[in-house]
Amino acid sequence: MIQHIPFESGTSVTGNLQIQVTSRLGLIPIENARVTISYSNDPDTVLEQVNTNIVGESETLTLQTPPLDYSLEPDSPQPYSVYNITVEADGYEPLTVLGSEILPNVTAIQPIRLTPLEGVETDSEIVIPPHTLYGDYTPKIPEAEVKPVSETGEIVLSRVVIPETIIVHDGLPDDSSATNYYVNYIDYIKNVVSSEIYATWPESSLYANTLAIMSFTLNRVFTEWYRNQGKPFTITSSTAYDQKWIYGRNIYENVGRVVDDIFNNFLSRPGIKQPILTQYCNGTTTTCAGLSQWGSKYLGDEGYSPIEIIRYYYGNDMYINSSEFVSGVPSSYPGYTLTRGASGEKVLQIQEQLNRISQNYPLIPKIAVDGIYGPNTAEAVRVFQSVFNLPQTGTINEATWYRISQIYVGVTRIAELI
Repeated sequence: MIQHIPFESGTSVTGNLQIQVTSRLGLIPIENARVTISYSNDPDTVLEQVNTNIVGESETLTLQTPPLDYSLEPDSPQPYSVYNITVEADGYEPLTVLGSEILPNVTAIQPIRLTPLEGVETDSEIVIPPHTLYGDYTPKIPEAEVKPVSETGEIVLSRVVIPETIIVHDGLPDDSSATNYYVNYIDYIKNVVSSEIYATWPESSLYANTLAIMSFTLNRVFTEWYRNQGKPFTITSSTAYDQKWIYGRNIYENVGRVVDDIFNNFLSRPGIKQPILTQYCNGTTTTCAGLSQWGSKYLGDEGYSPIEIIRYYYGNDMYINSSEFVSGVPSSYPGYTLTRGASGEKVLQIQEQLNRISQNYPLIPKIAVDGIYGPNTAEAVRVFQSVFNLPQTGTINEATWYRISQIYVGVTRIAELI
């Protein structure tokens, strides 16, 4: 059920919202899509009407929210406002998202994927349930943080690989009627972080919680936990068994940047090959042997770093590891930042990928494919970073490298898996 926020009309507290519209068949931005926004408690009153630009994005809109303090203390009134978003475009089925969650002082990004007319039949509405810190969800069933071979069958992978996609079972593990979704790994993590904690929390708290969520996910991937039980999926959306993923929900811009920054990290203990199954709980209505979400927020307030927060809950022998192996990308990161003056095969590859991406996203200028990182290449990178919510440096660090790779793979496919 959609919740309603207790703020009074005329409040000066606001958050931001941007809508990003693409086709379900391939990563194709939809220009001139018509976006209508209303407050969920008054769906018939239109608050905003805007059109998307050449890269399928609306302007960034400012909307009313509850006070910031509501998201900084447990047992507060609902800390986010909920809005309905309807998107229509010529040649596509319309879609309405009910309950997009807008927090104060941060930018929410609402992805919209439209289905071409006469395409595969899809739902005309997506309903976003309450946030896990506000709604009533089943607490996690405790599990061992390391999976012995005798418990899981055989460990399938010999090394930790960051998957391109994972299959999310949107229900309990034994519910055969629940839908399985193929989800890009990075997008999955951004969705879960946005569903599990508030984006208004200190940055170090965001990083610590993201590390726990990624390590939990990669443990499921590495151990083939559900596959070894005969299940055709990687992980579930059940809070009792895994972590909350919500189909079609909005993410937050700052959460996206945190995930892009550390997407190939996970948590390890000495002598243990698999990523640690890092359990966590809200720390108020439920407690556990792992990280307290609200506790991590307070530690962030006190200036704790991400690794200090992690070790506070999981012990001093926990450390941050990373994987050089990323599935589904044309080539791995060279290990150093590409900037003006660089040259060679890696620069050539990036120039080719940016030119292909610019066919779908024409704001990105076409550049010469000459293997030289000159001012034109730097400008194309900067525009790419602007379009895809990365810091606009004009240089290619690890986050930008893999984001370019991800988008390149997306635009070169004829159709997505779902």
